[in-house]
Amino acid sequence: MIMQHALSLAIWLPIVGGIAVLTTGGDDNAPMARRLALMVALLAFLATLPLYAGFRVDTHAMQFIEDLAWIDAFNIRYRLGIDGISLLMILLTSFSTVLVVIASWQVIQNKVAQYLAAFLIMEGLMIGVFSALDGILFYVFWEAMLVPMFIIIGLWGGPNRVYATIKFFLYTFLGSVLMLVAIIYLYYQAGSFDILAWHNQKLAHLPQILIFVAFLAAFSVKVPMWPVHTWLPDAHVEAPTGGSVILAAIMLKMGAYGFLRFSLPIVPDASHELAWLMILLSLVAVVYIGLVALVQQDMKKLIAYSSIAHMGFVTLGFFIFNVQGVEGAIAQMVSHGFVSGALFLCVGVLYDRLHSRNISDYGGVANRMPVFAAFMMLFAMANAGLPGTSGFVGEFLVILGAYQANFWFAFLAATTLIFGAAYTLWMYKRVIFGEIANKHVAELTDISSREGLFLGILAIAVLVMGLWPAPFLDVMHTSVEHLLKQAMTSKLL
Repeated sequence: MIMQHALSLAIWLPIVGGIAVLTTGGDDNAPMARRLALMVALLAFLATLPLYAGFRVDTHAMQFIEDLAWIDAFNIRYRLGIDGISLLMILLTSFSTVLVVIASWQVIQNKVAQYLAAFLIMEGLMIGVFSALDGILFYVFWEAMLVPMFIIIGLWGGPNRVYATIKFFLYTFLGSVLMLVAIIYLYYQAGSFDILAWHNQKLAHLPQILIFVAFLAAFSVKVPMWPVHTWLPDAHVEAPTGGSVILAAIMLKMGAYGFLRFSLPIVPDASHELAWLMILLSLVAVVYIGLVALVQQDMKKLIAYSSIAHMGFVTLGFFIFNVQGVEGAIAQMVSHGFVSGALFLCVGVLYDRLHSRNISDYGGVANRMPVFAAFMMLFAMANAGLPGTSGFVGEFLVILGAYQANFWFAFLAATTLIFGAAYTLWMYKRVIFGEIANKHVAELTDISSREGLFLGILAIAVLVMGLWPAPFLDVMHTSVEHLLKQAMTSKLL
């Protein structure tokens, strides 16, 4: 019975738990709110594990399907299901939320219950995005998850948080309006909002192009792709550490996921016809944004631009239409969730002590925080794509797939290994190595057991995926092959 409703449990447990955390009241009850939030986050993570344990890797069919009537007048249904691609994203979401709750334990001191509840509610909504098989249900989850992040940045963010939240909301919301138009058009063509039925729907050439552009408007902003990326550095800089972690680890993946669930299988002809544009935009992100990252003086901004460059790898992998490219892109999505989340948490550890993100305010941190320096070194190397870390797996497969498509695609994509190493190690050298720069650095203390816990868990994840990627690749392989088969089949009328 539980397995029949495993996805609903994964979605609604954190949402209901988040509401329960809200009922704990004001900051007088903050310890209770923290303990309850951690318990809910752990239970929500445990609730997603049976999805992996019970997942069949030998079929491309959607699994754990739930299908209930919702709005009969328009044939809108509460329809859920996952494949190997969405499974990995759901596990990453529940895993990251646990770490954010632990990382926020002592950092957030005002409106604690509301802060933690926002993350739990957002977790359920994000899992809903990855599970929805009804177009309207997908859209509701897609839009609703913006609200908790808007609140998180707006209430607990930096001095320019209002500007950052408005920019974040307008960019992401306006792009989604065109997606809604495309969803309504597909409903009238197919007679339902069933996403899987849309995969088999034949469409004329012009509608395919227009639908692709509509989806591109929504998904490219969320990734974000160049040139609609400018909201991300502002949002990251102003967001609290937990907000930056979820923004980088999960929310950016939703745009990429949208390409896999909507663009490639629904409008494959338009996807092929406009693949040159997607590849061009992806390579610009890899090369140009990598160079932009090199000149950043704020650690959070540098990691934010690094995220844009790495997500350029993801969209490149999708639109070269081979197994290595797509599997590498999905592996990169998972790895980026680990590595970018870890780097933002590292910046948060330093910020909690010195209240500065400027690289120039640091230097010689390793002399005072050797354990922290070792953790950050691992994550910096993973960000640069060092073999043996999770960062290498996806980048290697995407470059391999790009080489099969075109040598120059692979050559330009491979420059990220140089730029990534340059800006990441440049930041690491300036912050961690050298003599102790000032009296503030001299007063630093090494990480606490709580900080060691969440950094240690992420270090294990980065190394396990880097040394043993099979559990990640095997679960997605059949789903990717089926997706590519759909993407290679013409659906022109």
